[in-house]
Amino acid sequence: MLCRLQLRTCHSTSPVCPAPVKVLYDGLCPICVTEIRFLQFLQKKRPGSVDFIDISLPGYDGAKHNGISYEMAMEEMHVIDEKNTVHSGVPAFSVMYSAVGLGWLGRILMWPPIRPLMDKAYDIFARNRLKWTGRGSECTDGRCDKKSN
Repeated sequence: MLCRLQLRTCHSTSPVCPAPVKVLYDGLCPICVTEIRFLQFLQKKRPGSVDFIDISLPGYDGAKHNGISYEMAMEEMHVIDEKNTVHSGVPAFSVMYSAVGLGWLGRILMWPPIRPLMDKAYDIFARNRLKWTGRGSECTDGRCDKKSN
């Protein structure tokens, strides 16, 4: 209980407070945005625990986020935990879900009998999400905009 109270009064510059989890997401991906909005809603119970960083915004700078370039972030989900460790793919979802109070879901994703299936399903999604969201399969000019017909 004391930890929760301390987290609410912490400032990100305080050396005593853990850094928030940073979720790098594609703000032009409707599927991704739907999930992020849900997680932002859940985060209201844990204010300050997660920073959602939209990599599609022109000011995104990978150097400020453990060197994760826009192109790297577009290939698969990346989450930076409170210890500044980068997680990608399914482990990124586990960290992200735990940060908003869905630790049980994160544990299911990482459970050895389930993990290979989740890795395969996520790999298929990550390879096809641009096409499935109407943005083609390649990014040009460092950004992936919706294709006009």
